[in-house]
Amino acid sequence: MSHQPARRPRLSHYELGATSLFASQVDQRFSYCLYVPQDVDPDGSETYPLAVIVHGTLRSAQAYRDAFADFAETHRCVILAPLFPCGIIEPGDLNNYKWIKFHDIRFDHLLLGMVDEIAGKYPVDGSKFLLFGFSGGGQFVHRFFYLHPERLLGVSIGAPGKVTLLDTSRDWWPGVRDIEQQFGKPLNWDAMRQVAVQMVVGGADVEEWEINDPNSPMWVEGADVAGRNRVERLKTLKGSFEQAGIPVRFDVVPGVAHEGFRVLEPVKTFFGDVLTAAGLSRADGDGARGERG
Repeated sequence: MSHQPARRPRLSHYELGATSLFASQVDQRFSYCLYVPQDVDPDGSETYPLAVIVHGTLRSAQAYRDAFADFAETHRCVILAPLFPCGIIEPGDLNNYKWIKFHDIRFDHLLLGMVDEIAGKYPVDGSKFLLFGFSGGGQFVHRFFYLHPERLLGVSIGAPGKVTLLDTSRDWWPGVRDIEQQFGKPLNWDAMRQVAVQMVVGGADVEEWEINDPNSPMWVEGADVAGRNRVERLKTLKGSFEQAGIPVRFDVVPGVAHEGFRVLEPVKTFFGDVLTAAGLSRADGDGARGERG
């Protein structure tokens, strides 16, 4: 007796294109929205790659999702934009997700749960995905990369204010010496070297007021060891990657300050190149359709 794969649920109007915000079934305090190409057939043979876009402190998840809609249609790709609200557990808190672990919450596990959730609803390959974040999102994505490189096709790290260097002489978060004690998982250096990495920042992103506050509850010894501003810190992060044998594509957008929506074109180019190299881009009709082995 043959067994047919379970049919996915029928998709409503609000689950295609720019979708509504949906509560995560992993933890309903958190939600996500998507951009899904309009002609997706949930029971068809085509499988779509996934790009995850992580907001900054202002939580502009839907705006970032909308900014990648053209990329989604061009490359036949689904966009996932999670929303991690302020004030979870601690009223007024702005930074929870940036550090991956906050009280009893593991934001990396939340994101992976969202990926699994949509892979059960849409014909999406969630085994490996693209990941981008700017500012606070840039903090999250480079730390996520340290913990789950095996889940990533490529990672784009946009202008993080505070960076965790691949420095085994310093403890978390300025370094990674005790990362296994912190997260129960050692660094997988070989897997990290297999992920395509981009770093992107505006050339005029040099304000220091927000990222150099010794009175911040997150300030620790070594918090400013990477430099005084975001450009300096990202260059130092690049150096720590390259010293570990991880190549980095480094893009500086001239004349741009700390403005996430003005650095997206090089991110889209990078993502397109990663999908093309993996044989997954559908731009101009290239890339094989159907199930991927």
